[in-house]
Amino acid sequence: MRIHEVPALSPTRKTPEQLRSARWFAPDDLRSFGHRSRMMQLGYSEADFMGKPLIGILNTWSELNSCHAHFRERAQDVKRGVLAAGGFPVELPSLSVDESFTKPTSMLYRNMLAMETEEMIRSHPLDGVVLMGGCDKTTPGLVMGAITANVPMIYLPAGPMLRGNYAGQKLGSGSDAWKYWDERRAGNITEAEWQGLQGGIARSAGVCMTMGTASTMTAIADAMGLTLPGASSVPAVDSGHQRMAADCGRRIVDMVWEDLTPDLIVTEAAVRNAAIVAMATGCSTNAVVHLIAMARRAGVDLTLDDLDALGRVTPLIANVRPAGKDYLMEDFFYAGGLRALMAQIRERLDLTALTVTGRTMGENLEGAKVFNDDVIRPLSNPVYKEGSLAVLRGNLCPDGAVIKPAACDPTYHVHEGPALVFDSYTEMKTFVDDEAAEVSPAHVMVLRNAGPLGGPGFPEWGMLPIPKALIKQGHRDMLRISDARMSGTSYGACVLHVAPEAYVGGPLALLKTGDIVRLDLPNRTLDMLVPAGELNARAAVWRAPEPRFERGWGWMFSRHVTQADKGCDFDFLERGFGKPAGEPDIY
Repeated sequence: MRIHEVPALSPTRKTPEQLRSARWFAPDDLRSFGHRSRMMQLGYSEADFMGKPLIGILNTWSELNSCHAHFRERAQDVKRGVLAAGGFPVELPSLSVDESFTKPTSMLYRNMLAMETEEMIRSHPLDGVVLMGGCDKTTPGLVMGAITANVPMIYLPAGPMLRGNYAGQKLGSGSDAWKYWDERRAGNITEAEWQGLQGGIARSAGVCMTMGTASTMTAIADAMGLTLPGASSVPAVDSGHQRMAADCGRRIVDMVWEDLTPDLIVTEAAVRNAAIVAMATGCSTNAVVHLIAMARRAGVDLTLDDLDALGRVTPLIANVRPAGKDYLMEDFFYAGGLRALMAQIRERLDLTALTVTGRTMGENLEGAKVFNDDVIRPLSNPVYKEGSLAVLRGNLCPDGAVIKPAACDPTYHVHEGPALVFDSYTEMKTFVDDEAAEVSPAHVMVLRNAGPLGGPGFPEWGMLPIPKALIKQGHRDMLRISDARMSGTSYGACVLHVAPEAYVGGPLALLKTGDIVRLDLPNRTLDMLVPAGELNARAAVWRAPEPRFERGWGWMFSRHVTQADKGCDFDFLERGFGKPAGEPDIY
C-alpha cells in the first residue's frame, strides 16, 4: 500500500470568520444579502445560523429502502445533537441506492451517489456533514464522495435489523432465504411454511442482520475511524441508536471547529485497520471492491494482493452468519460489538490511527470487553484460522478473483472438474430448473458476462443456484465461478469478481463447456486446463458484444468504470486522475 502525504491536525480551533459557510453569509455585499434573505424566506432568523457551523445531514432515506425506514426519525435525532452543540443543521436528501429493489443492481449507481455526495458538499455552504447510510452501496458511495470533498464528516450507520424468527427458528436475512429456497425447490417446504418464513425473516427497520455487505461496510467505516466508536454494531431500533445519532450531531460540530477533515483520518494505517477488521469479522466478498475504491479515493494504493496477505494471517473470530454458524448481528452487539472484537485483535492494529472522536483508535478501545466469547471468539479459538477472503490468480483470472473459504464446503478447496458454461443468467436459470439436467457435484458451473460492464453494473448473480437435479439428490454445494458479485449474506463454493471480465475479452470469455477447471485454494490458483495454443486460437475469433448503452448514465458508466480488481470506481474520480475541484466561485 502506498499513501499520500498526510497534513497535520491544526492545533487551534477555527473562528466563526473561518467557517466555510462564512463565504456565503458573512460578507456585506449583494451575494450574502441574497443568501441571508433566502434563509429568512425559509423561516430562519440570522441568529439561528450566522457564525454557527452549518451541518449538512445527507439522508439516504426512501420509502423503497427498508434498511433506512427509520432515517426520517434519526435525522431529527441528529438535528437535536447539532443544535445542542451550537451548530445549525440542514437536511439534504441523497440518492438511496437500496439493494432490494434497485435493478439490475444498486452497484450500477454507487458511483452516482459518490458524485452526488462530492458535488452536494462542494456546492453548498456546509461546514461539516453527517452521512446517513447503511444499505450495501450507501456506505462506500457516501464515504468516497466525502473523502474527495474533504470537509469534516462523520458516518452514521443504519444499524442491523432485529434477528428474524419463524416457528422457533432464528432466521438470518439473505442467508436463510438462500437456504430455504433450495429446500422449497426440493419440495421440502410447504406454501404455508414459505409464507411464514417470508414474513418472519425481516422484522424491523435496519440492514441485514447477518455479516452481509451492509454490516461489513459499516464495520469497515467504524474500523477506519469514520464513525463514533462501535456505532456500526448498534441495532437500528435500539434506543441506543437514537442516542448515537444525536451524539453524531454533537460531535460533528466540534469536528468543524477542530478542522478534523477526512484526509487526517483515512490514512494507510486506517485502511489497514479496516482490512484486518473486515477479515476478522467474516466480511462479505463485496468488501474487496468497496474497500479498494474507498482507499484509492484517499490516495492509498490498496491491492488485491494486500488483502490476500492480510487474509492469510488474520483469524476469523466473529461467529456470525454466514461465515459463522450460530449467531446474528444482534447477538454480536450484546457480546460487545465491534469495539470488543477490535480489542481482541488490538495487537494487530495500528492504535495510533486518528478517528472522528479526535482521539486515537487505541484510546477509543479502552474499556472494551467481550461478554460472550462464543460470539466474539478469542484468537486461540477462531471460527476459521485464516480471514474471511482469499484472492485467486491463474489463467482464468490473471487480474484476480475472490472466494470466501470459511463459507464453502472444504471439499471444494481443492477441486478439478468439467465446466458448464453459461453466457447469460437466463440460460443458466433454464438449466438449473431442469430436473433432468445432466450434472454432477464434480461439475463447475460458470456464469459470465455479468461483471461491471457485462451485467451491466456488476450484479449479485454470483450465488448461482444449485441445479434441481442435484438438490433432489441431497447436494447443497458445488464449485461455481463468475465475473459477477454475490450478496454478502450468501455462502457456498463461489469464485467471484473474475478479472478481467468476459465482456471485455478476459480469459473467462474463452472457456468452453467441458473444459477442465482446477481450483487450488491453499495455493491461491484458478486455472482452465487448456493448452495455450488453443486459448490463443479462441482469442483470435472472439468478438466484443454490442454496447449495452447508447446514452445516459449507463453510457457514462460503460466508458469510465474500472474493473473489479481496481474497485469499479470511475477512472476520472480516482485521486490520481487530477486534483479535486476547489471552492466554488460566489458572485
